[in-house]
Amino acid sequence: MTTSSSLYGQSLYDLAAEEGLSGQILQEMETVDGLFHENPDYLTLLSEPSIPRGERLGLLREAFGEAVHPYLLNYLMILLENNLLRGYSASLRTYRSAYYKDNGIAEATVTAAVRLSDAQEEALKARLEALSGKTVLLKQKIDTGILGGLRVEIDGRLLDGTVMGRLADLRKKVSDTVL
Repeated sequence: MTTSSSLYGQSLYDLAAEEGLSGQILQEMETVDGLFHENPDYLTLLSEPSIPRGERLGLLREAFGEAVHPYLLNYLMILLENNLLRGYSASLRTYRSAYYKDNGIAEATVTAAVRLSDAQEEALKARLEALSGKTVLLKQKIDTGILGGLRVEIDGRLLDGTVMGRLADLRKKVSDTVL
């Protein structure tokens, strides 16, 4: 189901990009995804096969008809008709990934023992943008287990400057050296 949803997400992105609507539709998709996560019973209702398809389509049209672009509404209806609405989040991830790729945006997650100050966050973001050549959207995670330093994940790469990471490297070097 996820693969089909992803293909649908890519198709919607291709259409939106061609029409110059990719950013608007991404925002609307994220809003819809948030609503689905806040109201999982609604998604269950829309996926319920005992409710006639026409009724479910009407519920979808009633909920989102005026709130989203017609392309997105039609997309949601196609997912519903093909029993793929539960894969909506996967299609959103595919759409977002294509949008970020085409617009030179990279998501980065920084993990630290304590929250970074605004100045530290901006400095790190600037450094990551210089390294990647992309606009960076930075998310922070707190993990007191790393003791200190930073672990950054960006574009599928892991940059580990944590105390725990350095200790693990040291442990590996010692075990490789000692026979």
